[in-house]
Amino acid sequence: MSVVVVGAGPTGLAVACALRARGVPVRVVDGAAGPATTSRALGLQPRGGEVLGRLGALGDLPQRSVGIGRVVIHVGGRRAGELRVGQPTKLVRQPGLLVSQAEVEARLRQRLEQSGVRVEWDTQVVGVEQDDGGVVLSTSAGRVTAEWVVGCDGAHSAVRKGAGIGFPGVPLVEGFVLGDVRVELPLPRDAVGVWVRGEEMFSAFPLPDGVWRFMAPAPGVAVEDVPAFLAACADRHAGLRIGAGDRWVWTSVFRIHRRLAETYRHGRVLLAGDAAHIHSPFGGQGMNTGLGDAENLAWRLGLVASGRAGHGLLDGYEIERRPVAADVLDSTSGLTGLVLGESALARVVRDRVLFPLMGLAPVRKLIWEQASQLKTSYSRTRFGRRPRVGDRVAEFASHPEFRWTLAAPAGNPCVSVARDLLGDVREVHRDGHALLVRPDGHLAWRGKAEPDALRRALTAMLDR
Repeated sequence: MSVVVVGAGPTGLAVACALRARGVPVRVVDGAAGPATTSRALGLQPRGGEVLGRLGALGDLPQRSVGIGRVVIHVGGRRAGELRVGQPTKLVRQPGLLVSQAEVEARLRQRLEQSGVRVEWDTQVVGVEQDDGGVVLSTSAGRVTAEWVVGCDGAHSAVRKGAGIGFPGVPLVEGFVLGDVRVELPLPRDAVGVWVRGEEMFSAFPLPDGVWRFMAPAPGVAVEDVPAFLAACADRHAGLRIGAGDRWVWTSVFRIHRRLAETYRHGRVLLAGDAAHIHSPFGGQGMNTGLGDAENLAWRLGLVASGRAGHGLLDGYEIERRPVAADVLDSTSGLTGLVLGESALARVVRDRVLFPLMGLAPVRKLIWEQASQLKTSYSRTRFGRRPRVGDRVAEFASHPEFRWTLAAPAGNPCVSVARDLLGDVREVHRDGHALLVRPDGHLAWRGKAEPDALRRALTAMLDR
């Protein structure tokens, strides 16, 4: 097999789906006994939805999700402000979605199975060995060989550890709890509620099927005590009563860390998603950052695995995606410190500056566009005619296929060059300069529609 993906979460499944879309043989292994049924991550930002759409895995998720239009903030029990989210802007046309990670995984598994690949469960990786020719994984189900291995096996990644890649970082919050409970509450289901009081915080997120997610910092609380703790928080902060008959669907206790892998690649082993970076859940960026990793890596690895590109093409994956993760770590860590009020000064800034500012239209727009991840660009310059190489090309980014696109004048021979070097390429007629758009929606090349110019550019990019 050309590629083995370890981990059947959203990132690993997206990598596998994207590779199959490019015709690459793939196996997906996971140490769990079967698919997860709990929600875990629940925020699908517009960029994440766009990725699923390109992979043909979005399906009915928008209809099954909860549409959130605002975040209502309370300080000391009193309503202090409201942040409207999901409003259309010139950049962001689609809303974010509150939907269970389990639902996202189910749609990706379905898409993967349509391509002829099923997840191999109960296959725990316990060792990684590699040489110039390939990788051997020692697993609970026996030895697995591959030309390339992609570790998408989470924060405690056995692939990352087996490859000897460091994962430095620090804990941000020592104890945090969450719980999903099926209950009727006197709260609007188009809004997330946040209550802060000094160093305390409580939040409530509406989920599909009448479920609410509660979250709160809680150092030292055992998992069996989470329902009682969160019920007390709901009563104290929001005046919400959780009855004995209300059913708790899932509870969890965790610490919030910020960690970033020292490298995203060691030889024939690559990392993506939580195996490469973990950060605070504040801002709902985690699953979406992993999906961005997946498609960026997949188009590169697809070309390398099929023999169309040299290994140097893979260097661009870390060059482009690691800074994105570093920015997410910084922004979510800062937001966590402010929202949780880690110091007296932070609490003053939060209550008297940050929350009131969120009501201003320019601030709302800035926050929403940044959270959407549609601003992500891999351009190496701030100057030049747009779209620049590396920029997301909006008119092609929402196309429901994971394919290269060449936009050029009708009948131009550039399309033959692109197909010769890249394989399957969609042709779009466009006057003027030609645009070559990557499967992930970012611009790979622009210039005069001259075949020799395109061939030279692609030969350099593909490390041929």
